Amino acid sequence: MLAQFTNIFRIPELRKRIWFTLGLLFVYRVGGFIPTPGIDGAQLALFFKELTRRQGNTLFGLMNMFTGGAMDKCTIFALGIMPNVSASIIIQLLTAVIPYLEKLAKEGQPGMRKINQMTRYFTVVLAMFQAFFISLWLERPENFGGKIIVADPGWSFRLLTMITLAAGTTFIMWLGEQITERGIGNGISLIITAGIISRLPSAIGFTYQTFFGHEVGIQRHPIILVIMFAMLFFSVAMVILLTMGQRKIPVQYAKRIVGRKVYGGQSTYVPLKVNFGGVIPIIFASSLLLFPATIGGFMPGNAFLQKIGMMLAPGKLLYSSLYVLLIIFFCYFWAATQFNPIQWAEDMKRNGAFVPGVRPGQATAEYFDYSMTRITLAGGLFLAFIAVFPSIVGDWFQLPYLVTEFFGGTALLIVVGVMLDTVRQIESHLLMRHYEGFMRKGKIKGR
Repeated sequence: MLAQFTNIFRIPELRKRIWFTLGLLFVYRVGGFIPTPGIDGAQLALFFKELTRRQGNTLFGLMNMFTGGAMDKCTIFALGIMPNVSASIIIQLLTAVIPYLEKLAKEGQPGMRKINQMTRYFTVVLAMFQAFFISLWLERPENFGGKIIVADPGWSFRLLTMITLAAGTTFIMWLGEQITERGIGNGISLIITAGIISRLPSAIGFTYQTFFGHEVGIQRHPIILVIMFAMLFFSVAMVILLTMGQRKIPVQYAKRIVGRKVYGGQSTYVPLKVNFGGVIPIIFASSLLLFPATIGGFMPGNAFLQKIGMMLAPGKLLYSSLYVLLIIFFCYFWAATQFNPIQWAEDMKRNGAFVPGVRPGQATAEYFDYSMTRITLAGGLFLAFIAVFPSIVGDWFQLPYLVTEFFGGTALLIVVGVMLDTVRQIESHLLMRHYEGFMRKGKIKGR
């Protein structure tokens, strides 16, 4: 394995791409510590810490995870890349219902450039919109127990916050595009992964203090730490299995004779991913369920919202049940909006391809729909188990979300998925230069 890693730096182009990617990720992490003008970041961080202690994981905690801790201090990268992710998801959903966007998606590269341009403009609009309401919320001392977060409130502060946070999001979006084009891996995904991994040292430090600290009442038996490492290994293996799992539907191309040459006749397959929606169902379900608890934390005097927030607190039976049902629902929702079996069947029929034993056309579309429905149920159940596993670990060992988030859920799915994709790209560069890849066996190498 060490020889394979040294081969990476023997290829000039690959070496340049990796250093370029690491350099831009370093710039992103530095920007996460530059404060937004006019805000008391220390007081804001204390408020979020107290809110997390009282309410557990909240919607702001989810956003803070994606921004690598920039949200709780309201730095210039406080919004992170989430407006761009939200804009991309909305545009993808609208592509399935708006004929103009659907037409652009079928035009190939020129159409995708127009859609990407729309996504960029929409990202700026979303960032400005979110930054405006964040500035209004920061101006009110009653939201923070009487503590003054903004020294000079007013429209000057609101406009400055909107411009600063929107510019930060736009700059992050540009960094992601540059990494995708000139670096290695998907830039947006790597930026999100860098934000998640940046919380890992804090989680390790807390775990060390819990098991080996000198404070009274927090020491635990080292055997529990061994069990936790075993569960972490199990979680990573399960996520890899879910991420790479697919149903291969065999496809046969009909033979065509043109003159003296015979075209077609080869066999291939159509891969249907078990987890077609990736991490999207977990993000949708988490945002929907954490919203009442987050609002309840900001309005401590409202008894109704407090009761709803307590009922929907992470770890509660009602929360876990609704969480599982919503994840399965959004798995089907995403598959229904993004997977078009009729279009697949028409393209196969046009190219002279067919599924053995299935008639081309409508029968093939029904077969694809039936297969996707069955594997989506299995993938949804599997995904739901991985999503609730951090809560199970937290309840068993009485650990905070800062530690248990790496045992499953959104964080682990994103990190594992992005790492696998990046390793695949590095593997392809190595094999193109006739170097041995990372894996001598397995499906990760493209041979």
